[in-house]
Amino acid sequence: MLLLSTLGTVHAAQEAPVQAVASAAGGIAIAAALSMGLSALGAGYAIGHAGAAAMGAIAEKPEVSTWGLIIVALAEGIALYGLVIAFMLTGKM
Repeated sequence: MLLLSTLGTVHAAQEAPVQAVASAAGGIAIAAALSMGLSALGAGYAIGHAGAAAMGAIAEKPEVSTWGLIIVALAEGIALYGLVIAFMLTGKM
């Protein structure tokens, strides 16, 4: 029974080589969506926590406002890197 099921899958894989090209483009699209989505999720989490900590620090010591802004901007860079990777992946489609 196991031998017959493996023969069927090999035969099905040889029938339609055009589907392999379509699934490669679909895989690239999924990878681009995941890279953008997960980087945006991580950036949102980082900005939320870093922004809250920066606002608390600025309330106590106003001269650290520049550093708080820099840290939040670095966290925003995570989303931009994900966007760049997504554009690079979609360029390969």
